Amino acid sequence: MNILICDPISPKGIALFQQRPEFNVTVLKQRVPEAELLSMVKDVEAMVVRSETKITRAVIEAAPKLRVVGRAGVGVDNVDVEAATQRGIVVMNTPSGNTISTAELTFSMLMSLARKIPQAHASMKAGEWNRKAFSGVELYNKTLGILGMGRIGTEVARRAIAFGMRVLAYDPYLTLSRANALQVELMELDEVFAKSDFITVHMPMSDETKGMINAAAFAKMKPGARVLNCARGGIINEADLAEAIKSGKIAGAALDVYETEPPPKDFALRDLPQVIMTPHLGASTEEAQENVGIEVAEAITDYLLNGAVRNAVNLPNLDAKTYALVKPYLALGEKLGRLVAQLAPKRNDRLVVTYGGKAAEVPGDPITRFVLKGFLESAGGKDVNQVNVRTLATSLGLRVEEIKSNEETDFNEWLHLAVYSGDQKISAGGTLYGSKRQPRIVRVNGQPVEIVPEGVLFLMTNKDRPGMVGYLGSLMGRHNVNIANMSLSRDIAGGHALTVLNLDSVPPAAVLEEAQKDPDISNVRVVKL
Repeated sequence: MNILICDPISPKGIALFQQRPEFNVTVLKQRVPEAELLSMVKDVEAMVVRSETKITRAVIEAAPKLRVVGRAGVGVDNVDVEAATQRGIVVMNTPSGNTISTAELTFSMLMSLARKIPQAHASMKAGEWNRKAFSGVELYNKTLGILGMGRIGTEVARRAIAFGMRVLAYDPYLTLSRANALQVELMELDEVFAKSDFITVHMPMSDETKGMINAAAFAKMKPGARVLNCARGGIINEADLAEAIKSGKIAGAALDVYETEPPPKDFALRDLPQVIMTPHLGASTEEAQENVGIEVAEAITDYLLNGAVRNAVNLPNLDAKTYALVKPYLALGEKLGRLVAQLAPKRNDRLVVTYGGKAAEVPGDPITRFVLKGFLESAGGKDVNQVNVRTLATSLGLRVEEIKSNEETDFNEWLHLAVYSGDQKISAGGTLYGSKRQPRIVRVNGQPVEIVPEGVLFLMTNKDRPGMVGYLGSLMGRHNVNIANMSLSRDIAGGHALTVLNLDSVPPAAVLEEAQKDPDISNVRVVKL
């Protein structure tokens, strides 16, 4: 079997491939353009990449024998996972290999920022002796704000506490009990901005986090605060950061990641002496590279020779027969998780997945993982997959329970998801419909519905009164929003009803504002599935 290693990985990882007589290994000495790569993958069954080579749909289509792509690292942004999944190609990553290396880089940057070490070093190399210019600050008794308490944020917090720092944490998904166990103070974002001497970012890139550290955020920070980003480029608005430093509001910044990599020649932050920059070195340690190289080699080898799947971002860790059995439930579980995540509060204590009827007879772990994947996507971004969701849930303090139920219902097979935040409970249930076993949502907060879990949902609670359906139709029509399906459920005639619409597009904000003005309408929500 032909294996193509497109980007540099550790020699030990390469050796693991080469020692197998079943493999013919080709190692590219440098990155090749896509046009050249297309001609090299015709007979390739496995490809290994880091972050440089892009496995696009065109590359996948040019590789008819390709069975597995291994990413030596966490993110798979450079792999078209959807195209690979459509072709039945397994995409694997190495989810834990660079946690310590990135945490240590962050702390090294923190210390360099506090003591101006790179600037002092450059001055000495230039033949100067200027002690007064490089007076710094101590970390002891200072406050560090950590935005995002996943694996890396947690490791940074441990090191900061060891240095005598007060640690504040912002993470909408971290529970209070977990925060207490980590010895960090859980606060809202504006509080972290206002109280922190240093602020470090460890959140995934998403629509919610893109540009979240901007001019408005800098205005809320303490004068002289310092910021760090070793997570994802684009979370900090670089133009706003430059202005905040020039104005004196922000004392300095340390960056390892950027909106555009490498940054352009006219990059404004490059000319500011208060800014420390490194070229995306988070995973660039001998240990991290050796770990991810060995990990990806072992996973690909096990898959090609034994059919075992692990560390896959687009398949559960199952044999083929079991996968065929659980596959219909995976889509249903992910949709339930995504629906409930957008209806529930962000900070939750407990998540309960109940399996009923025929669903109680299949392996629950892969399905629960897909439920968690849908539920935690907004917390972990693109890095969330069924391999790491349980670890992510644990790091957030979210307790996960699975129940096999023999309760008799109207359905032969069903899943139910309930999420608890203190005394508040949000739930949804679903089943598989028809000969093709298509997913359907059949319960929302205990009320019967029939929802096709696709596209955009518009949900609201309303008084059961004549004319409500007509009102909604007119409201959507005035804003050029088409209704694909409608589900109505009421407790008693003239009581309260749950109305759910499948829409062809996201309604403008004016639709929600107008609906909420009606005294008989409440809890208006838009959910994207």
